[in-house]
Amino acid sequence: MAGTVVIGAGMGAMAAAARLAVAGRRVTVYERTKTHGGAVRRHERDGFGFDTGPGLLHLPAVWRDLFVKTGREPLEKRVETVQVEPAVRHVLVDGTSVALPGGSRAGAVEALDAALGAGAGERWSDLLVRAREVWDATRRPLLEEPLTEAVDRARLVRDPYPARRHGLLRRRPDTLAKVARAELRDPRLVALLETHVLAHGLDPRRAPASAVALPYLEHTFGTWYVRGGLRALADAVYERCLERGVEFRFGTAVSRITVVDGRAVGVELADGTRVAADAVVCGTGAPELRGDGNGGEDGAGGAGTDGGPGCATGRLTVLLALRGRRPEGTAHRTVVHTPGPGGTTRAVTVLRPDDPTLVPDGDHEAVVLSVVVPPHRAGARRPADRAEAMDWTVAEWAAVDWTAPGAAERCADAALAAVDAAGLGLGERLLWREVRTPADTERETGAPGGAVPAPVLAGAGGAFLRAANLSRPAGLYRVGGWAHPGGGPAHAGMSGALAAGLIVEGDDWRGSR
Repeated sequence: MAGTVVIGAGMGAMAAAARLAVAGRRVTVYERTKTHGGAVRRHERDGFGFDTGPGLLHLPAVWRDLFVKTGREPLEKRVETVQVEPAVRHVLVDGTSVALPGGSRAGAVEALDAALGAGAGERWSDLLVRAREVWDATRRPLLEEPLTEAVDRARLVRDPYPARRHGLLRRRPDTLAKVARAELRDPRLVALLETHVLAHGLDPRRAPASAVALPYLEHTFGTWYVRGGLRALADAVYERCLERGVEFRFGTAVSRITVVDGRAVGVELADGTRVAADAVVCGTGAPELRGDGNGGEDGAGGAGTDGGPGCATGRLTVLLALRGRRPEGTAHRTVVHTPGPGGTTRAVTVLRPDDPTLVPDGDHEAVVLSVVVPPHRAGARRPADRAEAMDWTVAEWAAVDWTAPGAAERCADAALAAVDAAGLGLGERLLWREVRTPADTERETGAPGGAVPAPVLAGAGGAFLRAANLSRPAGLYRVGGWAHPGGGPAHAGMSGALAAGLIVEGDDWRGSR
């Protein structure tokens, strides 16, 4: 047998590689960069450590399943996972602060009533009940079954959010923003819901109502931190691959997928070398490798960065090295709401892990600020001044040249000013900072524009779906954030399981039951 070729060493690709190796396949991974993990990376300087990609984990069961299925070993033998409590603290535009517990609906009701007034918690709880209906309807087709043919996609173009009575009629809201206004009414609650999807780079005015499944998922299954940062999880998955005999070729780019008679039969490397394969697993966001093997697209919705409804956005992160120890009782994650144009809400996410492995000693703190921003495009327009740096509206975003002088620093200044205006007092403790933009993400991962894909969503005519795990050509399987079921560590891990299942069990496999 020629063996299986995996393009890229991201989380979804490694998840597929480990499972395929355990199934007896000979697996070789070709990664154009010098390291594994894709966007899950770590920056170190002067004894400080920072996650430069995702910093928190949802649905850790995905990775627990991987370690059990590839070695009958619990994940916790490799990394320490800690449930974040409270799950998140919100600082609203009017200065109101509310900390939401993880996994406790009663606790959330109590916290919201105390912060926003009687009845706020009940409205939030009622919304989560309807969100559960969405979750129950979409969990299997969106997360547990592979996406293969157009008929599968047709099942997911209709939004499953339950219709509500409006006078004599029952109407189904078509966007998350409409759900928020109709169900929550209080603009502070509306902003709280909308920031859940903004964190994924989704515009509430464009995202389908089914996006309520995202806060439901977080509320129900909790928010988790991996001690040492999420990079520690990437390292553990890489080590598991090595233990199972997966071969990695770093610094080796794939230039094209070789297709013969409508079937992927291998890859061609950047140096012209051809490698035969009985199956090819593609885990990259590079456009030339997401299509039919010859540069064509496969028609997947939501894969662009051109401002369409399912477009992927970028992340600007500010790494802060602070003097002084982390204050007692500090929330791991704080979301600072800021006013946006047209009554919209923007947000800065602040991650402050209580992790001694990330600081030189107990008298320092490592903090990461992140803001959802437009993707990068060299020569594109850039913000004209500091005020504009935080004022983009997602639906109207075009790409920005993040390498233009001052563009990144203006946005970083605005983000730090926003969190300090909310009372966090980080600027006065600053030793140094580093700013990372979508241009850095593009350089490191190869994702066009440094875009960070969101999880897939049902509804909106399929605009928020990703490339099928198996479509065309035959023998080509797709994993990672640019494939079903979309972006985020948990979803990437699922994509690896789905692709491996198709390869091992056959193209008519419909998922584990």
